[in-house]
Amino acid sequence: MSGGVPEPHPDAAGPDAAASVDVTVVIPTLNGERYLAEVLDAIAGQDFAGAVETLVIDSGSTDATLDLVRARPSVRLHEIPNAEFGHGRTRNLGARLARGRMIVFLTQDATPAASDWLRLLVAPLAEPGVEAVVGRQIPRRHAFPLQKYDIERVFAAQGPTDAPTIVEAAGRSGEALDDVAFYSDVNSATHRAFLLETIPLRNLPYSEDYAFARDVLEAGYRKAYAPGGTVWHSNDVGVREYAARIFDETLGLRRLGLAAPRVSRLGSLLRAVKWSLVDSVRIVRDPAYSLGERLRWLAVNPAYHFARWNGLYHGGRVDPGDDAAITRWSWEHRQQRAIR
Repeated sequence: MSGGVPEPHPDAAGPDAAASVDVTVVIPTLNGERYLAEVLDAIAGQDFAGAVETLVIDSGSTDATLDLVRARPSVRLHEIPNAEFGHGRTRNLGARLARGRMIVFLTQDATPAASDWLRLLVAPLAEPGVEAVVGRQIPRRHAFPLQKYDIERVFAAQGPTDAPTIVEAAGRSGEALDDVAFYSDVNSATHRAFLLETIPLRNLPYSEDYAFARDVLEAGYRKAYAPGGTVWHSNDVGVREYAARIFDETLGLRRLGLAAPRVSRLGSLLRAVKWSLVDSVRIVRDPAYSLGERLRWLAVNPAYHFARWNGLYHGGRVDPGDDAAITRWSWEHRQQRAIR
């Protein structure tokens, strides 16, 4: 399989250490001060019968992130240079450093929504053949409508909210497999030994989680959706950043050999107009919004639709080998330049 089993890390936990902890929650961080305190406190407050450790892997934060972690002695901190960060690589490192027999991945802005989050998230790992679990996400109250409705739509499609849904390839391939391979390392779980010895995360610039789910299913293992393992999560992004993230996601899927939308400039504009109007009707009817919020989002939300289709347009057309063009449009490249 692409990527191979990672080499041991000098700080890696040994077998005896791994056996002493049930779950390691791994959180990669970079300037995550906004939500990190509430995330760490929510983990500490879990109603879980086993032993749990939290491991933060920071890749060069310049805000209060490191202070927040160091103020909590029970949280392990491992620092790496920003140049060494990779979505799959850093999570594989977390597995090597972990002491838990199960690994949970969270992002720095994904807050467990209840005290039973951890118990319900890892529960499907007890089922035969289940080696990848994705938990539910609920958008934060201030998420812009396009993002809010996307998150609600995606997770509603994963299965009912009252019990886990288990998925296997069952002969699926191509688009049929793509339809059931949704996965997100914003909130996920697997066995440490499986990640280290069988199928590691690929070292990809983007979509390493989706690739992992496909690899798991294609290898004959099972994936689960755990709706009770819920986090509050939505990206706090401006219009320009949103376009760049959509570009990265689209290019990432193409690099996995998956089809990406290829539309003309006019086609992307027309689709942005269409879906802006669709969302406008939802906003007007959405009981979660006050009158002032409806007016605000009716004015602002269309800009996010134009940003989305702009990102899709460029991400679907750029030459994957054109570093100059990718640097221009990519959020990942902007982040790296900002840190360096």
